[in-house]
Amino acid sequence: MTGLAPSFGGASEFLDPQYELLPFRFMRLDEGRYVATNLAGDYLCLSREQLAAFIEKRLPANDRLLNDLEARQFLRRGYDLAPLELLAAQYRTQQSQRRWFTSLHLFVGTLRCDHSCQYCQVSRAHDAAAGYDMTPETADRAVDLMLEGPSPQLKVEFQGGEPLLNFPIVERIVRRTKAQAEGRFVQFVVATNLALLDDGKLKFFSQHGIKVSTSLDGPRELHNRNRPRPGRDAYEATLRGIQRCREQLGHESVSALLTCTADSLRQPEAIVDEYVAQGFRSIFLRHISPYGFAARSQQRIGYETEQFLEFYRRGLARILWHNQQGYPLRETYASILLNRILTTAPPGYVDLLSPTGLGLNCLAYDYDGDVYASDEGRMLAQMGDDSFRLGNVHQTRWRDLFLESELLTIADETMTEGMPGCADCAFQPYCGSDPVFHHVTQGDRVGHRPSSAFCRRNMEIMRHLIRSLEDDACAARILRQWAL
Repeated sequence: MTGLAPSFGGASEFLDPQYELLPFRFMRLDEGRYVATNLAGDYLCLSREQLAAFIEKRLPANDRLLNDLEARQFLRRGYDLAPLELLAAQYRTQQSQRRWFTSLHLFVGTLRCDHSCQYCQVSRAHDAAAGYDMTPETADRAVDLMLEGPSPQLKVEFQGGEPLLNFPIVERIVRRTKAQAEGRFVQFVVATNLALLDDGKLKFFSQHGIKVSTSLDGPRELHNRNRPRPGRDAYEATLRGIQRCREQLGHESVSALLTCTADSLRQPEAIVDEYVAQGFRSIFLRHISPYGFAARSQQRIGYETEQFLEFYRRGLARILWHNQQGYPLRETYASILLNRILTTAPPGYVDLLSPTGLGLNCLAYDYDGDVYASDEGRMLAQMGDDSFRLGNVHQTRWRDLFLESELLTIADETMTEGMPGCADCAFQPYCGSDPVFHHVTQGDRVGHRPSSAFCRRNMEIMRHLIRSLEDDACAARILRQWAL
């Protein structure tokens, strides 16, 4: 059961001497409890009886629950404006990042790759193929287009393919961006499998403060099965690269991601233990995405939502166990959600924004100059669907990316505050819309929420996190630290 509580109702509410309800949503948390959230995402857990008593204004004036509800801006007494002003300030803080506009920019220097990952989201090209590299002219124009935007903070990520196969373009984009950024704060990240790393590339990373993101899917056998390459040494090459990055750039300079395949589902504990063994302080228990080669391999490597949720719960339990043993390890997706649930900090994760972060927070520049609203939109185009293509760097100005495309329509459609199935969901303040996923899986950018795998995953993970915060003091202490 979900619901949107009445707010600012008829005249009788304003005349009520006890309290007035402020806008909030509620839904069932488990068999005996409901979770209620206000507009800024502050939450409380209540029994059915408590919820009914609150809505019907039967809570005594000195009731402890009533005081908690007032402190969290679920109600106001009399005509006090302070709760409204505080609620507005919290909501304004959460939306403050919007004024920066698009800050994340993804550059695809090449589609070529030396790996043959079975779950790859991109229709990659062979590492010796021709015609799949970004040219210097396209790179220059892509940087110029990015810098037409107003954001004072930029994050430039190099994706692929394997970016190190066209390293001169990486160097060119970094140097041109730094030369023309005009005082903006710029971060650089290279997403690489590390197999082609050498001293020259490491020196460039060090000189320009470039971070490295790689893939580690778990123990040797699982990693090599998921990410095959000539020589069958993907795991060994990855570990060698990680060690070299740490030695030359610092321990925290390299992060790792895993992708959960059907083979991963049976061994969440072993995967978590591998990250601990390799000295990582974070791990992202990431669901497989239905794009690129992964879509073609879905029957072989895919799985049902419930299977992933069981994998996630077991993996999170193992992570918490390691923390209890004294090894600090965070689950990245839980940290993102907990930051939304427990703080008013502006969200930055594109998949969990309302309206969608596509274009408004992220742009992807393909090797041929085409510009997409997200990396997933680019991957979709590789499958023959250019629904999320916004233009080309050689033909499009910054303003036209937004005004001459479908982007504003997509943004209007994906404001979860008014979307069917989202508007009355208690988790709306924490969630997003992911129009690319729903376009692919349901043929509609809005999607049908009751049958959406995106919604099912997020709702159950949020329920699990809130139950842990409420029912397990030891887990709650650790989880609250992740939100800082």
